[in-house]
Amino acid sequence: QVQPVESGGRAVQAGGSLRLTCVVSEYSPACAGWFRQAPGKEREGVAIFYTGGDIIDYVDAVKGRFTISRDYPGNTVYLDMDALNSDDTGGYYCAASRYSNSGLCSFATTPRRAFDSWGRGTQVTVSP
Repeated sequence: QVQPVESGGRAVQAGGSLRLTCVVSEYSPACAGWFRQAPGKEREGVAIFYTGGDIIDYVDAVKGRFTISRDYPGNTVYLDMDALNSDDTGGYYCAASRYSNSGLCSFATTPRRAFDSWGRGTQVTVSP
């Protein structure tokens, strides 16, 4: 199973910006998402992208600050993060699925059902 590979995480000051990159080497995912996990907290969905219909959704905490996008032919998925704050600190994980539909590719679907594969994560640390 192809595992997405994330990069771009690093330490940054509050108010700064970062771009995270996720590469899926063997296919263009129909559904791609970014999740994050802060220390002591459960993993949460951050952004999700159903490429078949260009449907995008974000968790409320990042709306207006984060942008998920992809290149064409679509093997690379980005998460642009602006106006970072300490609550954004955590491991960021890319998830992908080769086949999907608008119903599956949704925060309403359990992540295990929505995605075939997960990356190992990249760490984002936001300092005050």
